[in-house]
Amino acid sequence: MSENQLHSDTLVIIPMYNERENASAIIDAVLALPHSFDVLVIDDNSPDGTAAIVKAKMTEYPGRVHIVERAGKLGLGTAYIAGFKWALERGYDYICEMDADFSHNPADLMKLYDATAREGADVAIGSRYVSGVNVVNWPIGRVLMSYFASKYVRIITGMKIHDTTAGFVCYRRRVLEAMDLDAIKFKGYAFQIEMKFTAYKFGFKIVEVPIIFVNRVLGVSKMNGGIFGEAVFGVVRLKWNSLFKNYKR
Repeated sequence: MSENQLHSDTLVIIPMYNERENASAIIDAVLALPHSFDVLVIDDNSPDGTAAIVKAKMTEYPGRVHIVERAGKLGLGTAYIAGFKWALERGYDYICEMDADFSHNPADLMKLYDATAREGADVAIGSRYVSGVNVVNWPIGRVLMSYFASKYVRIITGMKIHDTTAGFVCYRRRVLEAMDLDAIKFKGYAFQIEMKFTAYKFGFKIVEVPIIFVNRVLGVSKMNGGIFGEAVFGVVRLKWNSLFKNYKR
């Protein structure tokens, strides 16, 4: 099967850095779902051998597992942008993003797919906060920081989204095609805010699907205070810059 002949209409992009404990299991879990998803791993030169594990899965699931290897840690945002461009070049209709560490339940990909492919949403967000606070095993300080950061973003931007920093999302192809992906500036978790805000400004239909977020069991978190700082302080600039942009499709 050539690279341009798709097995699925949906691609799941999973950035990885030092995820050897999770790489094999997360790929197996996604590919075992009732809908046929393809997987693209963006690996930032993990020194722990993550890429070798993914390549073994490429042999096990020919045509369904793919990898983009980058020279080093270039940021979450640039990883997803690389994945989005890869997906658009190969004709995928639905492009999902998720973490490698099982904090996002792979089974919930079905909810995101159904919301976009069957229920007409342009963007489906796996939301921790649309039905309360559905976070398991996070320290209370981190829960509060994340929750109130999303509230803050909602106030500043005007978006009617409860979980603005969510990293579990499915986009219709046309949403990514409408955006200038090279103009997305944020590199860390604020990237998630910028993507949602841009989709919102273009007038796309955004829905939130309730999920339960579970803190990773294996491996080491890549989260730090600076990432939240970028999200909090960058939002005002994001809103200000939007006043001078044309969001016509």
